Amino acid sequence: QVQLVESGGGLVQAGGSLRLSCAASGRTFSSYAMGWFRQAPGKEREFVAAISWSGGSTAYVDSVKGRFTISRDNAKNTVYLQMNSLKPEDTAVYYCAALRILPLTGERLGVREYEYDYWGQGTQVTVSS
Repeated sequence: QVQLVESGGGLVQAGGSLRLSCAASGRTFSSYAMGWFRQAPGKEREFVAAISWSGGSTAYVDSVKGRFTISRDNAKNTVYLQMNSLKPEDTAVYYCAALRILPLTGERLGVREYEYDYWGQGTQVTVSS
């Protein structure tokens, strides 16, 4: 069982930056690939970014490439999402998620909701124009 707690959301003006953090419980954090998803009002939840267990592989949705960076610190059981050049369309509740990785599966990533085993409660990000 993994519990995930997001933090770092808030209100920011367009062009500004925020860094989201997701702290995971347990001693097997490095056994999980991690992802960030978001859900805007009236829209379905969508993939934002993912990172492999080692941090050696990452993936992003096209709309955030070059602006967002996902990273992780396995010693601190934490994954981060650095968001720069924020736009009003980035406004959403941001969720972090954990995907259990089987041994010897390499740098697997998940980009679909159904691939993930655990979810946080979400943190609100609001970007004003």
